[in-house]
Amino acid sequence: MAAVVAEEGRSWTGRRGAGLTSVMVTPITFAAPHAFLGARLHDRGAAFCVAGVPMDIGTTNRAGSRDGPRAIRAAARMLTDGRHPDSGADPTTLDLSDLGEFEIALGDIPGSLARIEEQAAGLNHLLAFGGEHGVTLALLRALVKRIGQPVGLVHIDAHLDTSEDNFGQRFAHGSVFWHAISEGLVAPKRMIQVGIRAPAWPDMYEWTRGQGVTIVPAQDVHESTPAAIAAQIRAVVGGGPAYLSFDIDGLDPAFAPGTGTPEIGGLATWQAQGILRRLGGIDFRGADVVEVAPAHDVAEITALAAATMGWEYLCLMAGKG
Repeated sequence: MAAVVAEEGRSWTGRRGAGLTSVMVTPITFAAPHAFLGARLHDRGAAFCVAGVPMDIGTTNRAGSRDGPRAIRAAARMLTDGRHPDSGADPTTLDLSDLGEFEIALGDIPGSLARIEEQAAGLNHLLAFGGEHGVTLALLRALVKRIGQPVGLVHIDAHLDTSEDNFGQRFAHGSVFWHAISEGLVAPKRMIQVGIRAPAWPDMYEWTRGQGVTIVPAQDVHESTPAAIAAQIRAVVGGGPAYLSFDIDGLDPAFAPGTGTPEIGGLATWQAQGILRRLGGIDFRGADVVEVAPAHDVAEITALAAATMGWEYLCLMAGKG
């Protein structure tokens, strides 16, 4: 059985992987025309790729982030006309392709992670839109296999995501970085978590810090400046390969209500932008923006925030040249 996605004047057929009971494939609608920043479609050989990962079966509160990629693509129409206001970078000059939506195994978290890893394998540089934060584990597995070494991590989030499991589910979205560190995908002394503020058990903080991870609470961000936080990030991550994982609930619910586990007291969009814009020079090899749940959004502001953070990241990449 095949899943067919209609495009302008043609169709694309994605066949199920061996042993999967179901797949999910959704239409490509990111920006105009029907692709992120007008990028060409389905070219896995492009220097930079965008893909949606519509999985939310490991969420612990409100579901709905499976629809995040479509909402982010739609909101990205606001970003197709002009260059970056500070750097002048133009991400449309990148060799960029939109791969559409990755397939997942319906109701099967380990199976979905395996399929996501398979589809991310071999890509030169991927910006993924989730989906829940659990998808990051599969993306890191694929990246680290390709480059042959663990990565530094810039993690913007309200939550530590270093629980060994969530309510008995081993691969839920709150355990992603416990697995990433335990599997050697991330170099924990080169990992920094920014915006943390959610309730957590003391042993989670103890374990996370004990691995060498730097935690920057949201209150510290508020009492500092984007320039100072960016300088701290650069000092921790250093010069090796790195990855950016941006959970949209790192932003305050006033700026991002459309997410599964909102936590008050978070970053404002201007703070997040100010930090990202100062991370040029870090050797990023990939990124994701996750946890957008459009059913809980208001006036598309969460989707626009997520699309803009992805755009800011690609502007950093375009500014390298």
